[in-house]
Amino acid sequence: MPYIIIGLLLVIGLYVMGAYNGFVKLRNMKDEAFATMDVYLKKRYDLIPNLVETVKGYASHEKETFEKVVAARNMAASATSVEDKIAGENALTGTLRTLFAVAENYPDLKANQNFMDLQNQLATLEGEIAQSRKYYNGVVKEYNTKTELFPSSIIASLFGFKRATYFEVEEGERNNVKVSF
Repeated sequence: MPYIIIGLLLVIGLYVMGAYNGFVKLRNMKDEAFATMDVYLKKRYDLIPNLVETVKGYASHEKETFEKVVAARNMAASATSVEDKIAGENALTGTLRTLFAVAENYPDLKANQNFMDLQNQLATLEGEIAQSRKYYNGVVKEYNTKTELFPSSIIASLFGFKRATYFEVEEGERNNVKVSF
């Protein structure tokens, strides 16, 4: 009888250890995925002032648009939590769409090589950001699933592993940008 109890405790102990280690692995993967995405976002933050300055030379009367882009960039760059970063990135994406919509109305600007290079760099970065968001959300899905499935949900609650936040687009950002003059 004592061997059965010892064996049962050993099996439970091994399960708890394996589940805990699985959570730590997933949490680290989630953090790494976010950090990778953050590197691309930093590159984007560094590129935006150059883009704004280039467009300013052609569309100086669009001051409000430029201010919104810079404010959104600063908000996103200074975010400290995942939730704040997501909100800031959604705002920045919307203002960038507005900036490019404004640029469409200036043929001279669209012909400017510097602007075209910056726009191409930003388009490439946007693709990299989209891929890193996709990877991050995939890791978050796996992490969240493990925190909710029984019996690993017990281990999650015992050791304080909580659901992570997906990087989602806000509902208002799904609409097309409307620019009128």
